[in-house]
Order: sequence, then structure tokens, then C-alpha cells
Amino acid sequence: MSAQVRNADAPELKLSTALAPTYPLGRAGERWAQLANEKSDGAYEVRQYAGATLAQRDPAREFGALKAGDADLAVGSALAWSAQFAPLAVYATPWLAPEPLQLQAVAADSALRQRLFALLESQGVIGLAIAPLGEHVLATKAPVESPADFRGLRVRVMPLRPVLDVYLALGALPQSMSFALAQAALSAGTLDGQDTMATTLVATRAYASGQKFVTRWGAFADVMIFAVRKSAWDAWPEDRRSLLRDAAVQAAREADALSREDAALAQLTKQGVTIVRLSPSQRAALRDAASPAIAAWTGAVGEDLVGAARAAVANAGK
Repeated sequence: MSAQVRNADAPELKLSTALAPTYPLGRAGERWAQLANEKSDGAYEVRQYAGATLAQRDPAREFGALKAGDADLAVGSALAWSAQFAPLAVYATPWLAPEPLQLQAVAADSALRQRLFALLESQGVIGLAIAPLGEHVLATKAPVESPADFRGLRVRVMPLRPVLDVYLALGALPQSMSFALAQAALSAGTLDGQDTMATTLVATRAYASGQKFVTRWGAFADVMIFAVRKSAWDAWPEDRRSLLRDAAVQAAREADALSREDAALAQLTKQGVTIVRLSPSQRAALRDAASPAIAAWTGAVGEDLVGAARAAVANAGK
């Protein structure tokens, strides 16, 4: 948990994040807590619990922990939370938003946000704000640029069925394992790389494990969602709701996660890592090869919701 100083006389509101404030998502949660506490006048104290400690240290369980009351508030990855509520994966639809401006557009689209927030409320969660989190990149020991390069590739990925299915459709051998096991496997040569964020690669010194190439292939983007447990929300007075919503919106606006991911890519370059940015035609070849998995993903998320997200991206280019 973060080292925030708490007013012992104020009721505590538990805020869960999967990552510490050294990462963009954890920093957004910290900022939300700071803003809320500054304006609360001592009526309550928001305390951040990082590392998904309120969800058995598993980001994929965080949405359920929020629903169940183990947390009162949370800032989470839509992709990670989709393990327990599939529609949240709409923002990570494969190759939906491979460019930063497209991700910004889909995250800012009010129509899509309202539809998703209505679905969240039906699950006992109130959505307050959404902000871009960034793209997942592929860190490997050799360049990966075509479907042929994926065949037999042993990659550590998030333990989410849709992500696993995309890699399997490309002929890769996706594996889910802890960070410690992954480092051992990379050193032993039994793992070829990992799918993650650039900030994570910098923090874990990926280059030292032989991951000398980072491919920006555009397959999976992600957003952060600021949310509150509905039962708590319903019990709070309107002034507290308004304050927490305004603080969440401001924290989302200030998050600037995309700039932090760009800075991480620049840092990787300084460490001797080669950044490979795939062209639109190269992305299209991968998307075509993974089309069965994408179709299944669309069905699980909801065709109408995915259609709305694609429309948001299309409108951004006009």
C-alpha cells in the first residue's frame, strides 16, 4: 500500500490499484486519493492500497473485489478487469486503436463511455472516468514483424482467454507465469519474450534478460477506469459523490499515461533496445491471421459495443 498519512479520526475509503505510484495506473490512483482528501474537509480519508492487495494480489480479481466490498474505489486496467466482466475488453479489441490518437479518441468517446457505464452499474459498480493507459508492446530476443515470426514464439502474456487466443491464432505459444518464473525462463532460454507495457519493461530491466527488441504491433491497447462500489455510492450524500466524481475526472485528465509510455520507450532505446514499429500493412497481415480469435473476442464483448468503439475510432479520423 502507499505511504499516505491518514487522519485517524476520519472514516477510511479503500482505493485499490494493481500497481504502485511508480507506474501510470498507480500514480492515477494516488492522485485521485490526493484530490479527494484535499477537498473532503476531513469527512473521510481515501487510502490507496497498491499491488492489488485487496484482490489477492491479482489484478484480474480487482473488479470482483470492488463489487464485493473489499474495496470502495479502484483505478483499474479495463483489460485486466475484463477477466470478470467481458464488455470491459472493448477498449482492447485487437487492432482497434493502434495509434495514440485513436486510443485517445475511443477513451474520450462519451457515447461509448455512457453505454459501458450503464453496463457497469448493472454489475454493482459506478464508473466515473476513463483515461488512456497505453499499448501493450512485445519484447523479444529477435525481431517480430510478420505472422511467420510468431510461429512457435514462447511469450509470457496476461492470463486472459482472449489474449491467449490471439497469440494462439498467430501460431505462438503463449504462457502465463509470475515475473520471477518469467525471468528465470528468459535466462534459461525457455521463454522468448513477453507482452506488456513499456513502463514495465523499464522497471524490470528487460534488456538485461536479453529482450533486445520491442515491437509496437498495435494489437492491444488499454484504458484505466476510475470506479466506485455502487452500494457505497448509493449511501453517500450528493456532495460526496460530486466531489469524488470531480476528483476522478481531474485525476484522469492529469494521468498522461501515454507520455509516460513514450518516455519509457525512449529510455529503452538508450539501454540499447531496438524499437520496431510495424507499418499498417504489417499490422493488417497479423490482424488477418488472427481473424478467428478477433471474431470470438467480438462475440464475447458484444458486437454492438465493439461496433460503437470502432465508430469512435473512425470518427476520430474525420
